[in-house]
Amino acid sequence: MNAVDLMTTESYGSNPELVLILAHGAGAPADSGFMVELAQALEEHGISVVRFEFPYMQKRRIDGRKRPPDRQPKLLECFAEVVHQVRREVPEHTRVLVGGKSMGGRMASVLATDGPDVDGVVAFGYPFHPPGRLDKWRTGHFQALKCPMLIVQGSRDPFGKAGELEGLPETWPTVRLYWLEGGNHDFQPLARLQSSQSALIAEAARQAARFAGA
Repeated sequence: MNAVDLMTTESYGSNPELVLILAHGAGAPADSGFMVELAQALEEHGISVVRFEFPYMQKRRIDGRKRPPDRQPKLLECFAEVVHQVRREVPEHTRVLVGGKSMGGRMASVLATDGPDVDGVVAFGYPFHPPGRLDKWRTGHFQALKCPMLIVQGSRDPFGKAGELEGLPETWPTVRLYWLEGGNHDFQPLARLQSSQSALIAEAARQAARFAGA
C-alpha cells in the first residue's frame, strides 16, 4: 500500500484550476475531524484538496498501533510521490500547492526547497519549535524556499506564539504569516473570545484562498 492508494479527493474535477495537496500532522490521520473540516472549508473557496497519509500512518490504519512519524527522508519521498501523481493527472495549467497541518506543513515547506515543482505552500499551525524549546527553531530552510508560503497560526500556539516570532517574519522573504487571534495549535480559541474552532478553520481557509488567488 502506498500514499497514492490512500489519496482522498474532495472534488478533483476534470479541469481544476488549483489543487492543494494537504498532509496530516504527526499524531492524527488524514481523516481526522480537523483535516476533514479544513478540506471542506477549502473546497468552499474553490480549492480542490487532495489528502494522503504518510507510511507510518498507513501502518497504523492497518494494525491500529500508534507509531512515531517516519524519518524526514521517507516523509519527503512519500510527499513527492503524491505531487508527481497529481501532476500527471491534472492539466498543465493547474496550479499545484502543497501544505498541511503542523508536521505536514513543515514537510511541505521542506519539499518546496528542493523537490518537485510546486506553486506555493500553505501551513496550518506550523511547528516553529517544540513547545518550550526556543533553542530549536525549524525555520532554517525558509531562505531556500522556491515559491511563496503562507503560514496560518493560532496566536497562542505553543509551537510558535505571536510574541515569540516578533521580527522574524521580516527575515523570511517568501513567507507570509497570518495570525488567528486566540487560537491554539488546533485552532481552538479562548472561550472568552466567543469564537469557535470551526470559525477559525473557516478563516484559515479564507486566507489560504486569498493567498492562492494572489
